[in-house]
Parts: sequence; C-alpha cells; structure tokens
Amino acid sequence: MKRLRAVPRWFARRFGYARVICLLLLVAFATLRVADPAPVQELRLRTFDNFQALSPRPKTIRPVTIVDIDEKSLASPKLGQWPWPRTRIAKIIDRLTQLGAVVIAFDVVFAEPDRLNPGLAAETFPNLDAATREKLKALPSNDEVFADALRRSRIVLGETGSPNERADLDKTLPVTGFAMLGEDPAPYMPPFPGLLRNVPVIEHAALGRGLFTIPPERDGMIRRVPMIMRAQDVTMLALSFEMLRVLTGSDTVLIKADTGGIVSLNLRGFQIPTDGNGKIWVHYANHDPSIYVSAVDVLEGRVAPDKIAKKLILIGPSAIGLNDIKTTPVYPAMPGVEVHAQVLESVLTGAILTRPSWSIAVEFVGAMLLGLLVIVFAPQLGAITLVLVGALFATALLGISWYFYTQHRLLIDFTYPMLSTTAVYLTLIFANFVREQEQRRQMRSVFGQYLSPVLVEQLAQSPPTLGGEEREITVMFSDVRGFTTISESYKHDPQGLTQLMNRFLTPLTNAIIARKGYVDKYMGDAIMAFWNAPLADREHQLNACEAALDMLDRIDRVNGEREQEAAHGGHVYIPLKVGIGLNTGIGVVGNMGSDLKFNYSALGDSVNLASRLEGQSKEYGFPIIVGSATAMAVKDRLAILELDFIMVKGKTEPEVIYAITGREDVMHSERFQLLRNLTIEMLAAYRSCDWDEALAAIARGRKKDEAHDLAKLYDLYEVRIRAYQQNPPPADWNGAHALLTK
Repeated sequence: MKRLRAVPRWFARRFGYARVICLLLLVAFATLRVADPAPVQELRLRTFDNFQALSPRPKTIRPVTIVDIDEKSLASPKLGQWPWPRTRIAKIIDRLTQLGAVVIAFDVVFAEPDRLNPGLAAETFPNLDAATREKLKALPSNDEVFADALRRSRIVLGETGSPNERADLDKTLPVTGFAMLGEDPAPYMPPFPGLLRNVPVIEHAALGRGLFTIPPERDGMIRRVPMIMRAQDVTMLALSFEMLRVLTGSDTVLIKADTGGIVSLNLRGFQIPTDGNGKIWVHYANHDPSIYVSAVDVLEGRVAPDKIAKKLILIGPSAIGLNDIKTTPVYPAMPGVEVHAQVLESVLTGAILTRPSWSIAVEFVGAMLLGLLVIVFAPQLGAITLVLVGALFATALLGISWYFYTQHRLLIDFTYPMLSTTAVYLTLIFANFVREQEQRRQMRSVFGQYLSPVLVEQLAQSPPTLGGEEREITVMFSDVRGFTTISESYKHDPQGLTQLMNRFLTPLTNAIIARKGYVDKYMGDAIMAFWNAPLADREHQLNACEAALDMLDRIDRVNGEREQEAAHGGHVYIPLKVGIGLNTGIGVVGNMGSDLKFNYSALGDSVNLASRLEGQSKEYGFPIIVGSATAMAVKDRLAILELDFIMVKGKTEPEVIYAITGREDVMHSERFQLLRNLTIEMLAAYRSCDWDEALAAIARGRKKDEAHDLAKLYDLYEVRIRAYQQNPPPADWNGAHALLTK
C-alpha cells in the first residue's frame, strides 16, 4: 500500500502537480460525458440548433402541401369556427382526391361525434314537428358521410398520446405488422399511458392511423420527432411515417435495434435511421409559406391543381387560437403541421440528419486525446503560442463538426471536446499563474537581501533562468585588511566585534546594491558580489567599478566616525582598510548547493581571478585592482593605471592587471596623466629588460609622486629589478610575473 501511495507523489514531482490535476480533470469530464447531465445535453443541442440556423436544408422539391385551417378559413361564412361540420370536411377530401392528392393525412383528431349530426339535432332542437324529427333521424350522420369520403380516398387519420389511459380503447382496428431485427425495440420507444383515437366509424374507414404527438425537448424546442411510439401498449407509427407506409402500400415495418436502442425503421424503398428511441433529427428547411393553401380556398375551388396533384396532403391548423405552434431551430413559431411536412420532405429527399452511435466514441476519444496533448505540450509553449494553438484547436473542432454536418448530415458534437480541453487549458493557465506568483514570492525572498528593491521587483516580474547558465559577469571580492588584528582587540567584547562587522558590512553592501550588484555571500569580513546576473546590466563593468569606489568612500566615513569615537572614548583606533578585486569574464550562474539549502551564485575562472586580484591589492598598494577586460570597458570613464602582467597560479595565460584610482576628475588631472606616463615608461623598460632605464623611470616617478601613492608599486618593482640584475630572466621571458600564492 505504501508503494501504491508513493506512485502519485512520484508522478506529481516528475510531471508537476498541475498536470496531475488536469489528468484528474479529464477523468472527471469522462465521467461527466458518461452521465450526460442536462447542461451538457443542452450545450450540445444548442450547437446543433445553430448549425441548422446557419445552414438550413435547401429545398429541391416540394412533395407536401398543407391544407391550412387558418384564420382566413375560420373567418369564412362557409366554414366558420372550428370544429367544422364533417360534411364540409368530406367535401374538402373529395375535392383534394379529384385534384389528384396521393395521400391525405389529418393533423387533428375527431375524438367525439360531430355535434351537428342530424340524429343529434333531432333530439336536441326543441319545437320540431314529429315528421321533421323522423326525417332528421333517417339521415346519415355527418360522421358516416365523412367516413364515406375517407373510403373514397387514401386517408391517414391522426391520433394522439394521452396522459390518461382510456377504458374505451378500440382494439378491433387493423394492426400494422412489425418485424424485429436484433434486440426488442419496445423498451426504447417513447411511451404514452393513454391513446386518444377518432370515433370508431371514422377510424375503420381510413387506410392508416398515426400519432401526431411530438414531445418537445426540455427547452420546448422541437428537434427530434419520434417515428414509432407505444401508446396504451399499442405500437404506433408517427403520422408522417404512416403516410409513407400507406404511400408505399407496405403492410409491415422492419425495426432494427441493438443494445443501444433502435437503429432504423425500414419500409419498402425507405430506410430511415433514427436515434436509440426511434426519433429522427429533423433537418429543417426555412419556413415555407408556399406549401400552404387555405382550406376555404380548396372548398371553393380556388387552388391551382398543381398544388394538389401527386402531392402528400397534410390537413392541419396554423390559426393561433388552435394552439399548434412549435418552436424549431430555424423558426420560432412554426405550425405543428409543418413539422410533419418537414419530416416527409427530409425522408423523401434523403436529407435526414443522423447522430450515429459511434459519434459518442469519436467525441470521447477526441476530448481525451486533445486534453492529453494540452497537458503534455501546453506547459512548454509560450503564452502567445499557447493562445494561437488553442484557437487552432477550437477552429479545427468547429470545422470538423461543421464539415460532417454540411457534407454528410452527421451531427458530431464539438462542444464536449472543446469544453474539456478548455477546462484543462484554463487549469494549466491558473497553475502557471499560481506558480509564477510563487516564483515571484521566492524571488523576493531569495534576492530581497542582496539586491535593491527595484531590481527585486524586476526579477519578480520577469524571473531569470535559475537552473544554471553561462553569462558574462563582473565579479567582486572585497576584504578588510588586517582584520585579524582588529578582531583581537575585541576578544573580550564579542558583541562589539559583531556590531563593528555590521557597521562596515552594511555600507559596503549598500554601495554594491545601489549600483545594481548582487551580493552573493559574506565570508567573515569579506564580501563576494557580481553584476549582470540575475538581471542583465549593459554597463556591469562600470557599475562594479563605481561600486568599488563608493565602498572606499563609505569606509572612509566609517573610519572618520570611529576615529572620533576612539578620541572621545580614550581607546585605540585602528582604521579599516578594504582591498577589492574585480574581474570580467564568462561565468556559470545559477542555484547551487544541496536539496536542503542552495544559493544563487557564480563559478568559473573569472570568479577565481577576481579573488586572486583582491589578495594582490595589498602587494601593489592600491585598494582596487581589476582585470584587463574590466579595465578596457571603463578606460574612457575612470582613471585606470596599468600595474603588472601576471601569471596566476593554476592558469596558463598571463593577465594584465590595473588599478582603479578615481573617477573622471582624477583621469583628466595633470598629475595622474604624468604619473601614468612615467609608469608606462617604467613598465616598457622593465619588460624589455632595460633595468637601468626602468630604475631611472622609477626615480623620476618618485620625485613627481609627492603623495607617495605609487611608493609601494615602485618598491615592488625595484626589488624585482635588483633580483633580475643578479639573475636575469630567460631569453624568452615575456615580462609576466608568476604569483606564487593564490
């Protein structure tokens, strides 16, 4: 068990906690897709609605005409308000049959006897004489007249599912035959507890009976229309599908089903794919007023014959008061009868939308694959690239879905893969944001004590690469000369020694930080610092030299304060003297240390040379000694003086070293120019082994150096020259002096 628990932790450390969270998020979205809750369905359905609104089905033929029970017909004196006398409807049927209608279907139900039947009138109307009453009773009922008209034509009557079971359900009607292929489809059919039928005399006269009930989606939209249903334990075809059965003369409907539900319904010449519940996705065309004719115009013979001949006729209402208005993806107020017409047009033109069972697998695999690609590659991409790639993925998903819809009439949902991928994408962005905030906090914590606040904030906003990199840097080492002697005077006052160290290390550190330097570490009384890392600094050589000069100024102020304190306190005053070495070169900078403790530091030959130069400051008598790369970078801004050509222990190449003696005011002074020229003369004679001329140059320099700033340098060279006079250097000597110590 311990090993199992360790796996996620190892994985998280190896690949990052954000990726682990995203993997769990993908699992959650997979579970969500399997559960398919209402919001997920709603998003998917809305997408398909927009597809249809943007590209509705083009109409190539118009095989259906709607005889409209419209406001015009209801306002006509010949027809009046609904329901009309069935004798009038019979005349409409006869008229349609004469004009060549192929199949006529009713999107209304005649569930009760006609209220104007003659027999009913004979018993209802008062003040009728007996003869008239008997004549009325002898007349055929309006329902019988209507039934006779039905027998003279090919009629499909409409029925509707009911929420209440009916005890008087007529079970003597002819039953459509059904053949099953595969699983039993009955459990998948939309169920209705009851079935509302027409009066028996009418029912038995028709060739077919179909349900015109269209259950809406949760939002009231009509997207799918069931082609087969169960109503009061009777299997019924939809009105439109029953029209096709009567049209083809089929006695049997083949139902194909599998474990996922109903697959298709088959008639002679037609194979209609459905969803698992036997519904078809209606491929809507735009609302088409041209397929409507007014019922009163049919009755009065004002309809062009080509509107009826060889057409499938639907008789149904569009009048607002009859409450048969449906909301569809292409039209917000489409008469329900036109929905049946749209179904017939889709089937007859072969333009049926389908959502095959494998589409779910494609969407699922696509979502997982895209999610994994984002998890793997997103953290490696820049922000702009990530946005562009995200837009490309979204466009590709939308394009693929649109292509399948327009070219193959397949409904493939791109919203689920996009939703899951976007969730992963946003999670990674949030994780990156949190990580960046943590990095900034660490930057402020790590560098806050070693850089100026302005530079720390720059680091926090644009963190550098801290894993290790090569970079040109200027390195400084500083040390207090004779500090051992000073510390011995505090052997009975350790608190005082600590205060003294803080007293001089603070101004020295502030001088470095003020000039954009990074304080690497303190080594007792010594300081290591460098420039041009972690933040880039174009003038790192100059800033380092300026910091060194500032350090001398600040230590002079500290010494002045200490001298006054010593005078008032009556104790011995020992001045603090600082030696500084600077060198510029390529170094490796980055976090260095152990898993428990690390420090942002620098390594390399340039660092080692800076350390050696700091140690030589006391030998040459100048507090600031720099390497040649540093000196050449500041030679036009500061007063530099060439000191020597040395071979550092452990290196094979000699290095020219210089002293920084002041700023531009010193550099342009007549005294500095004279001493520099004399020093150049001395070094030239020395390196050419002209010992007498070198000594003469030293003598001239001593006369001009009233302040004795170069006294220690001259002493050093006099000792070397005397030694070479006794033991000359080899013939191939290049003038370099080898340092024997580090």
